Amino acid sequence: MPSDLVGQLIIYVVVLLLAISAHEAAHAWMSYKFGDDTAYLLGRITLNPVAHTDPIGTLLIPIAAFIISAVGGPLAGIPLIGWGKPTPVNPLRWRNKDVANVMVSIAGILANLVIFLGALVLFKIAQYSGLFGDGGALASVREPVGMLLTFGISMNLGLAIFNLLPIPPLDGSKVLYTFLPASAQPTMELMERFSFIILIIIIQVGVLDFIFNPVWNVVLRILAL
Repeated sequence: MPSDLVGQLIIYVVVLLLAISAHEAAHAWMSYKFGDDTAYLLGRITLNPVAHTDPIGTLLIPIAAFIISAVGGPLAGIPLIGWGKPTPVNPLRWRNKDVANVMVSIAGILANLVIFLGALVLFKIAQYSGLFGDGGALASVREPVGMLLTFGISMNLGLAIFNLLPIPPLDGSKVLYTFLPASAQPTMELMERFSFIILIIIIQVGVLDFIFNPVWNVVLRILAL
C-alpha cells in the first residue's frame, strides 16, 4: 500500500473514531441527564474510543471499504459505512419519557453536527488567516491538517444525515417511534428485522446520495469561498 494512502487511512480512522465516540457518548450523556445511569455506570460518557469501538463496525468494515475504494476495482463502490458499540439505555428510568426519547435519540446527531461545524470553522480560519499559505504556520503540514479537517467535515455531516433516516435502528427511527400510533409498531419491528438489507439497498440505489449531495454541494461552496 502506498505511504500516502497509509497516511490518509490513519487520518480517516482517527476522525472516524472521534465521530463515533462523540456520537455514542452524547447518547449516554443525554440519557444520564434524563435519569438513566445505565450507560454512565458502564463508562460510556467518554470520548475514549475504546469504550465505543465495535471491532467489525468501527474498524474492519470501514478500513476495508476505504482501501477498496482507494485502490479501485470491481468492489470500489462499497460504501464507507461504520458504526460503534450501541449505547445501552433504560427508557423506564427516564423522566418525561417522550421528550427524553427524542433528545436521547438526536443527541448523537447533534454531537456530529457540532464537530462538523467546528471543523468547518477551523478550516475557514486557517484559510482566511493564511495559515495554509506559503510561509504560513501550517504550510508544512497543510496536506495532513487539511485532510483531517475535510474528513471531519464530510464524515460528521454524513453521519448526521445518515442517522436522521427513519429506518431502524438509526436514530431517526427512534424519534419516529415517539410520534407514530401504536398500530405502526409491527411495521417498524418488521423493518428492524431487515434493516441492514434496507440500508444497503438505499445506499446502493442512490437515495442517500440524493439527500446528501445537495447539502454537500453547499458545504463545498462555503469551503471554496
